[in-house]
Amino acid sequence: MRSRDRILKSLEGVFREAYTRAEARDDTATMESLDLEYQREQLRMEVLLDLRDLLATPEPDPDGSPTTSLLDRAEALRRIARLR
Repeated sequence: MRSRDRILKSLEGVFREAYTRAEARDDTATMESLDLEYQREQLRMEVLLDLRDLLATPEPDPDGSPTTSLLDRAEALRRIARLR
């Protein structure tokens, strides 16, 4: 599995390359759009990575025993996704 840092650096590289091309053309509208898109995609990716981490390494139960069942993992995911 790729590390969180590697994934986020790849995302940054893709956007940085596009931003550099837009900057060379002096295309400020595209540069502004890419900046907003990058921030949005970075947040989405971080959420997805958090979900991946949650499902890969479940939180321990209050008594200290590791959570291993899919039902426990689904419950943890539901707690994260619940609107507050």
